Amino acid sequence: MPKPLLFLDVDGVLNPVCPGPGDDFDTHTLLGYTVLLSTRHGDWLRELAEVYELTWATTWEADANTHIAPAIGLPELPVVRFAGYVPQPGDPRVPLMELFSAAKWAPLLRYAAGRPFAWVDDVITPRLRRNALWRRDRLLLPIDPGQGLERHHVDRLLARPPRPSAVSSLSRWAAS
Repeated sequence: MPKPLLFLDVDGVLNPVCPGPGDDFDTHTLLGYTVLLSTRHGDWLRELAEVYELTWATTWEADANTHIAPAIGLPELPVVRFAGYVPQPGDPRVPLMELFSAAKWAPLLRYAAGRPFAWVDDVITPRLRRNALWRRDRLLLPIDPGQGLERHHVDRLLARPPRPSAVSSLSRWAAS
């Protein structure tokens, strides 16, 4: 059985807005942006790779493999494509007020194609998180963009990875 997917965002997760002093972040200029990255995140992600199939789920898309992965000591990872995504029949409906914050949801579900997954991002709507609470095949873990990914998030991901659901594959595109 394949490992569950771990969808990883960059900005706000691996690139926090205002990490605490002594948090060991290095400043990089990548594609004209100032980015804060820590090799500690790379260590944690390699630990998570023993349980999960790491996958970029970021608007950096393939640039995450070119710029982010080498800076934190990760190999090239698969990438979920968001740019140019065209809604497909059967995609979940997203309320108007969540169009921006839930824009990744349909592409993530399509990419997962029914596989269990965890998603760490700083923009996960409360509705999506609530709807996933009772599903054992999905773990949505919102990250505070100020601090980014922290050890307690890693511990949570390792403690109870998502596993296949008894729910019929017919409901795999459902928003819940």
